[in-house]
Amino acid sequence: MENLREQLTELIDEAELEWLKPHIQKDAVILVVPELDLLDVGMAIASDNTQSVQHWIGEQLLVKPSPEVLSRWNANPDRKFQAMILQPYILVKELSISS
Repeated sequence: MENLREQLTELIDEAELEWLKPHIQKDAVILVVPELDLLDVGMAIASDNTQSVQHWIGEQLLVKPSPEVLSRWNANPDRKFQAMILQPYILVKELSISS
């Protein structure tokens, strides 16, 4: 498990909206709420921890970006994300915007 955690840690990177757009169009982007840790979510998915993943989906802590969210993102194209590619999905978490 520790090895998996290290591998997934290396997959976390910063992404820009422009890079995410083709994946959004393919419905491959999953938005992780700020309360969850991206690495913990990636670990649960990679290790087939369906109980945690189903719980997060049920609580709407893991969601596909809604039209409202996409509209907000498009209104601020410089927005940055923490992202992890976990085929076939891209897990993303919004980074806070510094004004």
